[in-house]
Amino acid sequence: ERSIRPFTIGRKNWEFMNTIRGAKASAVIYSVVETARLNNLSSYYYVDHLLTELPKLRDENGNIDTASLDQLLPWSETLPDNCRKPRRK
Repeated sequence: ERSIRPFTIGRKNWEFMNTIRGAKASAVIYSVVETARLNNLSSYYYVDHLLTELPKLRDENGNIDTASLDQLLPWSETLPDNCRKPRRK
């Protein structure tokens, strides 16, 4: 039940996409946010962290070595504490 509501809201937003690139970008963001939620992360702080750290990993040609992405994955132990949701008691 929990995943139905975000999908329904997303569906309304997708009605306004009129390009393939826009649809692909939306799908990537939706996947990142849902993966963060499944890993008990705050989606806002996790995406903020990604947008802050990804540019730092680029080389002079704008490429990112895929091995350096491990530290940014939602299950990485090196994520900042603010990305993690507090555990419920």
